[in-house]
Amino acid sequence: MNGDPLFASSAIWRFLIKIGPKTVLALALVPSIPSLPPSSMAAVASQKQGEHTKENMRSHIGLPALEISAAFPQATPATLFPSMASDYYQFDDLLSSEESSLRKNVRKVMEKEIAPIMAEYWEKAEFPFHVIPKLAALNVAGGTIQGYGCPGLSITASALAIAEIARVDASCSTFVLVHSSLAMLTIGLCGSEAQKQKYLPSLARFSTVACWALTEPDYGSDASSLSTTATKVNGGWLLEGQKRWIGNSTFADVLVIFARNTSTNQINGFIVRKGSPGLSATKIENKIALRIVQNGDILLKKVFVPDEDRLPGVNSFQDTSKVLAVSRVMVAWQPIGISMGVFDMCHRYLKERKQFGAPLAAFQINQLKLSRMLGNIQAMLLVGWRLCKLYESGKMTSGQASLGKAWTSKTARETVSLGRELLGGNGILADFLVAKAFCDLEPILSYEGTYEINSLVTGREITGIASFKPAVLGKVSRL
Repeated sequence: MNGDPLFASSAIWRFLIKIGPKTVLALALVPSIPSLPPSSMAAVASQKQGEHTKENMRSHIGLPALEISAAFPQATPATLFPSMASDYYQFDDLLSSEESSLRKNVRKVMEKEIAPIMAEYWEKAEFPFHVIPKLAALNVAGGTIQGYGCPGLSITASALAIAEIARVDASCSTFVLVHSSLAMLTIGLCGSEAQKQKYLPSLARFSTVACWALTEPDYGSDASSLSTTATKVNGGWLLEGQKRWIGNSTFADVLVIFARNTSTNQINGFIVRKGSPGLSATKIENKIALRIVQNGDILLKKVFVPDEDRLPGVNSFQDTSKVLAVSRVMVAWQPIGISMGVFDMCHRYLKERKQFGAPLAAFQINQLKLSRMLGNIQAMLLVGWRLCKLYESGKMTSGQASLGKAWTSKTARETVSLGRELLGGNGILADFLVAKAFCDLEPILSYEGTYEINSLVTGREITGIASFKPAVLGKVSRL
């Protein structure tokens, strides 16, 4: 039937009607068309139609995106950050006047200086170096360290600062936490007096930036098995190995590196300076979370470290525990801050955005979700506060710190997921904070001990039985 001339003719007419008069006119200008068979004529027509479509597309490609306020005028984006609505149980009543004042100051600076640029830099996966002086002016770097230009804050005040930074941008809070609560604190707790005098003052001013390198490609949760080596040589040490996921490493001036002493087989700590021969740090690409943080791979190829830059207080992996005890409390406050920011954003959005003739805040199911989020935040605040008080009184255990970090990160995951639901389509745009926070929370669930590892640390403490490694298999049962 397909060979019938009448069928072929009618098929061509149907095709010409389908492609429209403009394309038919273009075909008429091709002199060889009358001699073409029906299949070739259809191919030429299809080609012309494709070229016409491409030309139309070119007129639209490259146009700048609409400003979010013009594209979606019904709700305010996070560049103008919402006011605090998540402190429902008046948490400030539990704080000293100094802690409350610091909290408000950090909030003010973050909302004014960081909120307007965070989505742009998150999208580009670049660090906004021009805001470092603004962060330095907060006077929180060094946290609880006394002297050497450090603020000597209570751990509660230091934790509140991290939470307020995370409320606006989780990446900035990670940048500060790595610099202050890991690298600076390691030097403060494990360094010599000369090392403290040499490094801490400039780090406290953010004149220099630090990173902290423990994790390796082969050893994450099992960090105590790290394989980077430190070999004693005349006048110092040679470091050989690789580190991964190290925040701030691509631009850090001071790198705190942990390596295994080849003589004792114990873990030692070293201060490595930027530009040391054999040292390289490259950015890890394609992250979907904490995109502003510059995580890197560090390669150490016979990097020489002078004796004066070996940390005398790190002689085994256990010596890192006094640093991790503090940093784990700080990390427990990051999910609290993230959850507060998400709630504040959702609270404003639901009152601005209207559907079916009413604000989204007027719908019962949305109020239910807001209430669940708010309840989670109040509980997290109180757990975080109690953890700080236990530390300040000298009573906090590693199991308590681990439980706090594990529980707040998991509870925040539920809280931010509810926020993602409440914003609908805008819940996948960084412009309205929630999508960015949703992604940024994921690595926090994993770093400083995964949820599972931290739970096992608590489990070991309450049962007296360690269960980190699989039980050694015994004889195969005949059953």
